[in-house]
Amino acid sequence: MSTLNSSTPSPTTFILIGIPGLETVHIWISIPFCSMYIMAIVGNCTILFIIKTEPSLHKPMYLFLCMLSVTDLVLSSSTLPKMLSIFWFDARQIDFGACLTQMFFIHSFTAMESGFFLAMAYDRYMAICNPLRHATVLTNVIIAKIALAVVVRGAVFFFPHPFLVSSLPFCKTNIISHSYCEFMALVKLACADTTARGAYSLSLAFLIGGFDVFFITLSYTLILWTVTSLPSKEASLKAFSTCSSHICVILVFYTTAVFSFLTHRFGHNVAPHIHILVANMYLLVPPMLNPIIYGVRTRKIRERVARLFL
Repeated sequence: MSTLNSSTPSPTTFILIGIPGLETVHIWISIPFCSMYIMAIVGNCTILFIIKTEPSLHKPMYLFLCMLSVTDLVLSSSTLPKMLSIFWFDARQIDFGACLTQMFFIHSFTAMESGFFLAMAYDRYMAICNPLRHATVLTNVIIAKIALAVVVRGAVFFFPHPFLVSSLPFCKTNIISHSYCEFMALVKLACADTTARGAYSLSLAFLIGGFDVFFITLSYTLILWTVTSLPSKEASLKAFSTCSSHICVILVFYTTAVFSFLTHRFGHNVAPHIHILVANMYLLVPPMLNPIIYGVRTRKIRERVARLFL
């Protein structure tokens, strides 16, 4: 175990374990992880290219989808390359500054992902429940303002996190039992009282997540209420199928994220490898699934993909 001298306030590097307890099978774990990462990169880049080059797709739903794709690319690329280097080359060392930067990107872009899920839910609510006002309410100016608000919220709320960590004294160990730099995983290494920092981070996560989940749930509840009232059964089934697939992706994102946050703070009886595997899921699975659920299942994008590759 690598230890730090008590006179050293901060280490120059950290050591990432990867998946604790599963080090001997890292190479096998890397296969599905790498596959999901490649699918996320190809899928999201394809979505961005198609929407950019197809003028008929320059509409609110697709513009929000572009924002979600960019967020997914940043979120997955901030963790997977380093994670794969651990699995393949045993390159566990990460600089202190790089660790803080990775932590900021993970937390801020997770909040942005949540915000764009909410924006897309609102867009679907307006399109289905208030179709006559949809175009007049969600103008390009309003869409730009929503995007700016989501980005600023994610950046500003989590901007203090690197400073909260860098101000801590680390005199125990520089080994992080995780596959990436996460706020609570770092805070646990400090030899100081971190109760206030932990409470701040948890409150922030639940404030942002709770706000978004409440209004996403409200939007889809109103959407489902509306579609069940449609006179055409075929139209109702089509709208319900679309909404249910969206809800599934959102559920995967929030349930894995909440599990990870709570396990770090209260899940002392949860096996470390289970916790870390689930913690990786909310950074891997949504970026891989979003292009499929939001993109391929959308007729216009599906047709454009077919023309592009066939």
